[in-house]
Amino acid sequence: MLNVLYEDQEIIVVVKPAGVESQAAKKFAPDMLSEIKKHMVIHKSCTPGKEPYVAVIHRLDKPVSGVMVYAKTKKAAAALSEQVQNRKMDKFYEAVLCGKPVNNVDNFVDYLKKSVDGNYSQIVDKGENESKRAELSYELLKTVETEAGVLSHVRIHLLTGRHHQIRVQFSGHDLPLYGDGRYNPMFVGKREPLALCAVSQAFDHPTTGKRMEFSIKPSGGAFRLFS
Repeated sequence: MLNVLYEDQEIIVVVKPAGVESQAAKKFAPDMLSEIKKHMVIHKSCTPGKEPYVAVIHRLDKPVSGVMVYAKTKKAAAALSEQVQNRKMDKFYEAVLCGKPVNNVDNFVDYLKKSVDGNYSQIVDKGENESKRAELSYELLKTVETEAGVLSHVRIHLLTGRHHQIRVQFSGHDLPLYGDGRYNPMFVGKREPLALCAVSQAFDHPTTGKRMEFSIKPSGGAFRLFS
């Protein structure tokens, strides 16, 4: 069942589960777009007989859970997309890292480039063709000692939205995410949940202009070690 945090005529704010695509999925895999449209039909929050309008404003990687906002009108979609472009939409994440950061609070600025097939990204030199600036800041919340070594729970403020950004940047700084089978060699070929969750999102309502914020707590997987 769709976990709806807020809904009105313009927007709908939901919690995306890990393992579900945030936009239209290929074949018959579940995706948030389809689930939201189904929800709107069931609750009669769209024009009868017409396919509901739902616009994707931002994306989360398939293995990442968290808060997402979707637009229900073209006007709302344009207003929210403009906030994303102008960095007026604040997005915070929590993650579990393998290792301990040198600094309790820090800022990462790197340049990322996607692979030709679009499945991976990597840190490259500034100025390299097709590279994009990526920036985030983080705060260390807690560390624990485990059989696998030191794990760190961090809160992240994502300042740009690049492909696999959080996963790539922390991996590039020798702090790969727990459960990341793509950028953490320790988890390649394993089915451990990725310890990354979009815990908070704030934006201005596209019609009223009121500042709105929605938050959840991460759960499951490695996050249990810090509860």
